[in-house]
Amino acid sequence: MAHATEFTTEAQTALGNRFSGLIAAFQARRARRKVFTQTFRELSALSNRELADLGLSRGEIRRVSYQAASEI
Repeated sequence: MAHATEFTTEAQTALGNRFSGLIAAFQARRARRKVFTQTFRELSALSNRELADLGLSRGEIRRVSYQAASEI
């Protein structure tokens, strides 16, 4: 009987760890998406002149936003 109880506890722990991992992955993805969206909106709000002062063009906004999000 002790063996069955030990096995059940290990299975529950493994399932809990997998669930915790899924939640952590979801939270990380959500944080990256938030940074991407914020960066994209802020850069999109700038004028072409302001973007040029930063060394960027409108076509680079998406790439720069992805890069900012991937650095989290």
